[in-house]
Amino acid sequence: MTAPLLAAAAGLVAIDSIFCRRDRGPLLYRERRVSGSREFDLLKLRVLRQDAIAGALRAFGQVRPAERDIANLTWAGRVLKRFYLDELPQLWNVLRGDMSLVGPRPWPPPMVEEQERQGLVYRRLVPAGLTGPAQVRKGVPGIRFADLDLAYVEACRAWSSWRLLRYDLRILLETARLIARGEGLRF
Repeated sequence: MTAPLLAAAAGLVAIDSIFCRRDRGPLLYRERRVSGSREFDLLKLRVLRQDAIAGALRAFGQVRPAERDIANLTWAGRVLKRFYLDELPQLWNVLRGDMSLVGPRPWPPPMVEEQERQGLVYRRLVPAGLTGPAQVRKGVPGIRFADLDLAYVEACRAWSSWRLLRYDLRILLETARLIARGEGLRF
């Protein structure tokens, strides 16, 4: 169902690459992430300039921090990021079983290891998700993402399948509302 939207988003990246020399690069970007007890390659449409990707990998070992600076985004990236369209290829990760629709977002291995050193091992207990409670509550003061993730992991353990399914559907609906408002550039 999302194939036409994915094709349009990929076309936007391709057009940007044709007309803007500094925005040229591959269509997709891959980054190692952790989901449950294993690592996988997360797929995203490339929204960053190649020099920004290289700099972020050198400085941080991942590209996420570079996405926060709008100056690092390609022209197409500014459009796609606003509506989270750069995340559409992750539906392939869901279909492959690398991650689920709802759960804690997948993090790069070094970040997971740092979190584990702090005693938080929940990312290895459940599959990562395309969206989750932390993603739909961005910008709410006083809420720690780790607390929301921990509560979700506990719900997976303790709740009935039907109750968890209703909660997941509510998170998916909240995600759709967030996307429709175009709040993707607000971190």
